[in-house]
This record gives sequence, structure tokens and C-alpha cells, in this order.
Amino acid sequence: MLEAILFYILAAVLLGMGLLVITRTNPIASALGLVAAFAALAALYALLSASLVAIIQVLVYAGGIMVLMIFVIMLLNLHPDDLKPMKAQGLTVVSALMGALVVLGPVIWVLSPAGSQPPAALTAGFGDIFAVGDKMFTGYLFPFEMLSLVLLTAIVGALVLAKRKL
Repeated sequence: MLEAILFYILAAVLLGMGLLVITRTNPIASALGLVAAFAALAALYALLSASLVAIIQVLVYAGGIMVLMIFVIMLLNLHPDDLKPMKAQGLTVVSALMGALVVLGPVIWVLSPAGSQPPAALTAGFGDIFAVGDKMFTGYLFPFEMLSLVLLTAIVGALVLAKRKL
């Protein structure tokens, strides 16, 4: 019962912070909302007994990625005159919500289980560093290495584009 209450509170905080991120015109306020959203997501991971993923969420996203994003925002040196308030028509918002409902409604209905089933029991060592490392470096070594090559290609591409503009 307590876990369900915590889940709904954290889900509400996550949705609220996500809305704050996309509705603020001040980029620093948006970035701080994103940090809070990342923290709520990490708490949801911890609630699901995925402690490694929760720790990685805090360290990598709420820590490293957000520091990088705030650094870029500071480098842009935006003045309040550059930040125009966003105005959305009521019909546009309602149309977007209805479109999302039309697209996601059938997907959720098809993927939802027919009956209420009890959650599966967690295996021993679920979410622990050794289990994740064993899976990553044995069964999923090739995809892990391909991801590192894709990231290396992205870095080289960003350097080439940045060099071209200098």
C-alpha cells in the first residue's frame, strides 16, 4: 500500500516537473525542473528495486548531463529580450492531446494485461552491479561495443561540424 502511494506521488512529481521543463521560457528554470524530474525518476527506479539504475540515473543524468547542459546555457549568455514567452492556442493544445490519445490509447489497450496478475518475484541479485556487469560483458558485449563506436562516431562528427564553423 505504501509503495503504491509513493509511486503515485513520484509519478505526479515527475509529470509536474516534465511540464515545468517544457513550459518555462527561462532555460535555467527548465534545467532545474529537469534535474528534479531526473531525481523523481531515480526514486522510481529505487522503488522498483533497481538500485544500480537509480544510482546511474543520479550520477550520469542528474549530475553529469545537467552540469553540461547548464554550462551550455551559461555559454549562450541569453538576455531576457531573447526569451520570448510561448503562446499556444487552446485549439492547438486540445488537438495535440487528442492526437496523443488517439495514437497511444490503442497501444496501451493492446499492451495492457487482460487480468490482474501478481508481480513476478525478483531473482536473487536483481539489479545488483555484478549481475548487470555479467550480463553486459558476456551476453551483450557486442551491442555494448557497437554503442561505443556509435558514440565515438557522434563525437567525431560533432568535432568536424564545430571545426567547420570556426
